[in-house]
Amino acid sequence: MDQQFFQMVLSLQTGAMQQMGKIASPLSGKVERDMEMAKYSIGMLEMMQKKTEGNLSPDEKKLLDRVLYELRLNFVEELKKDDP
Repeated sequence: MDQQFFQMVLSLQTGAMQQMGKIASPLSGKVERDMEMAKYSIGMLEMMQKKTEGNLSPDEKKLLDRVLYELRLNFVEELKKDDP
């Protein structure tokens, strides 16, 4: 697996998790929530998935698919918290 690809995917995943308020920011140490930014980060990964289709190793594809699946589930879960 290409280490740079792996790091990029995990970086965007971590950012999205922070933006959803799932983990604390390493800079502030606080849990902050910004669902618009989380949506943007997930969108970046979706764009990567589309642009790299057919060009990833099986392990890279599996990583990207799994990360997107988990982020989408967490995003929907967080949106449900906003419903009265």
